[in-house]
Amino acid sequence: MPIRLNFTLAGMIAFGALLATSASGQEPANLTFLYSDDDPENLVRMEEIVAAFNEAHDDIDVEFISTGYNTILRQLPLQLAVGEGPDIARVTDRTLGRYALDLRPLLKDPEGFEALYGASLSPLRQYEEPGSDAINGITWTQTLNLPFVNVTLFEQAGVDIPEPGATLDEIVAASVEVAEATGVAIPFTLDRSGHRITGPLLSAGADIISEDGVYTFPDEAARSVIEELYGYTLTGAFPPEMWGAAGGSAYKSMGEEFANANAVTYLSGNWMVGALAGMIGDAFEWTAIQAPCGPGGCVAMPGGSSVIAFEHTRYPEAAAAFMEYIGSEDIQRALAEEFILVPGADIEGLDYKTDDPNVQNAMKVFNANRDTPTPQAYQLNVAKGNTAFFTAVVQRLSQMIVGELSVEQTFDTLKKDMDVINAEVAAQE
Repeated sequence: MPIRLNFTLAGMIAFGALLATSASGQEPANLTFLYSDDDPENLVRMEEIVAAFNEAHDDIDVEFISTGYNTILRQLPLQLAVGEGPDIARVTDRTLGRYALDLRPLLKDPEGFEALYGASLSPLRQYEEPGSDAINGITWTQTLNLPFVNVTLFEQAGVDIPEPGATLDEIVAASVEVAEATGVAIPFTLDRSGHRITGPLLSAGADIISEDGVYTFPDEAARSVIEELYGYTLTGAFPPEMWGAAGGSAYKSMGEEFANANAVTYLSGNWMVGALAGMIGDAFEWTAIQAPCGPGGCVAMPGGSSVIAFEHTRYPEAAAAFMEYIGSEDIQRALAEEFILVPGADIEGLDYKTDDPNVQNAMKVFNANRDTPTPQAYQLNVAKGNTAFFTAVVQRLSQMIVGELSVEQTFDTLKKDMDVINAEVAAQE
């Protein structure tokens, strides 16, 4: 009868450490690298990259451990809080930067490393003193929220695709014109997500959170965007059932509507590029356009994942050597081009390995928008209480859209939500 092994995260890491002890009894600089990705081919490639590093470093043995996203999400914070866990991990929760090893004094070329990653290093410094130049890991992949447009529909309607600098209202107006000319049901839509609507809020100049972490939402700029969005539901520019169909704060992707040519413009992000390419094929031409602009800029709301080496590692020099290797321009370029990613590293001239011109064109736009996120956009992604904030936004706007709340009641309820979030955050201090 076969024996079934059910390793916990701690068990996998301990088992890897045991295997790394050499026959002579002398322990090498053994590291554990915890990694998760939905793409099996990405996991295979990362294991190959780790193997190549090990082959080139006789004194370092990196154990590659692939696991599920939920395992990292649920178990890793608990382990790190007591000084345990892997030496290095890929994470989406950047608040884990509080446990990071500062790589700067350990890297061979810290200045070059910092120049390669630039502003993307900032979110991992939130627990450092102001002005810190610590290198607490790297942004592994970067996501950006931008509108996708159906180019074929724009051409059929004889309407110009909105140029860079267009406001949300101008993008929606052009989409309405296309829908009216072509008979498409949905002029404009966006994923049912508080994160997705935050980019237009910041572009409008909204101050959502103060520098010391107090939520100040919704201010006048935010109210103007919310009123604008509500107006779109009344005119049919943004059909209310797009958000109203799901209950509470549940996430809902509108990707299928766009892929089926039922929507002219769809605000989502670069993680959808591969999925859209697969669903659309050669049915129509599509691309991405710049984020909606306003007094606050043209903000593509950022997200993504980071790779962090943790301060409890027994081998900080070895961890830094591995981070410098996987964070190099050559490795980052190869991964980005193969898996159609926006890397955290600032790399020019990416040549994505695809024959689909729609993918090539869309990714050019996403890479061109790398520098549009504002400091507040990055702050929101790591701020305490941010999950509650994004949840409140999608829940209250959905209630407004379906008529459960008036516009003014929406503002009042959001203000009360922020009071609750601020109190909960303060209680954690």
